[in-house]
Amino acid sequence: MIHLYGIANCDTVKKARQWLEAQGLAYTFHDFKKAPPDLAQCQSWVQALGVDTLVNRRGTTWRQLTAEQQATADSSNGAAALTHAQPSLIKRPLVQWPSGAWTVGFKADDWAQRC
Repeated sequence: MIHLYGIANCDTVKKARQWLEAQGLAYTFHDFKKAPPDLAQCQSWVQALGVDTLVNRRGTTWRQLTAEQQATADSSNGAAALTHAQPSLIKRPLVQWPSGAWTVGFKADDWAQRC
């Protein structure tokens, strides 16, 4: 089963979900707004993907953080705590594929190779 994590009103998440549905692929959607990830999950994502891949440093949520808060994202533990507290900082969509691999973002060509 494909597990897709994100925010329902995110344009990229919408495109990803539409693509999966058009391919007839079953998936489970985990909405960060309805069920925020727990700290352990954020820690596992940081470990699997790395801070730079997981944390969105370009979005509005990042820009609203203080310099001290932003600095905590430089360490794995700090990034996990920050993404747990502010799930909107997680790049989207975050996907766990049936193989167990994790990816961030949506590129139809890349996804087609995984399915």
